[in-house]
Amino acid sequence: MTDPRELRVSDAEREHVVSLLNKAVGRGMITLDEFTARTDTALAAVTRSDLNGVLVDLPGMINNELAHARTELKNTMGTTVRKGNWVVPRELVIRNTLGSTNLDFTAADVPPVVDIDLDVSLGSVKLLLPPGSSVNIDAVEITAGELKDKVHNAVGRPHFQLKGAVRGGSVVIKRKR
Repeated sequence: MTDPRELRVSDAEREHVVSLLNKAVGRGMITLDEFTARTDTALAAVTRSDLNGVLVDLPGMINNELAHARTELKNTMGTTVRKGNWVVPRELVIRNTLGSTNLDFTAADVPPVVDIDLDVSLGSVKLLLPPGSSVNIDAVEITAGELKDKVHNAVGRPHFQLKGAVRGGSVVIKRKR
């Protein structure tokens, strides 16, 4: 049986640890030089043992994105707005019927990858993405509706992965310059 510390880690796990290190700098737990060295180690980590080594002396690190890994926004004939400083979950479900959903990610705490599942009927969704971000809309099905992607790039962070259905509605994706 393999020791769990010797299991290989994924890119998502490495990025998670880097986000924890970023929070540690913000809390004054480590210096910028320590952050740089630990980030380099985390990004080069192959096993859990390698990755855990950069966090072992940082007590109480909690990643809010894990506590809020999935959020569902439901809207029927109303308006849902998220802007300013808000925590974006890794998975966001938008259920919108005859309403509007406006999400501004520019000042939000955004994980490296956000999966957005659309279920839109006769409503509108507007997404304002941060500079340098990317989006993939290949898994969105449009029926008698409209999808305007003004981002048009395949590489960047954070990355937004959209899927789902838009029936008689619209989705507009823009990036803040």
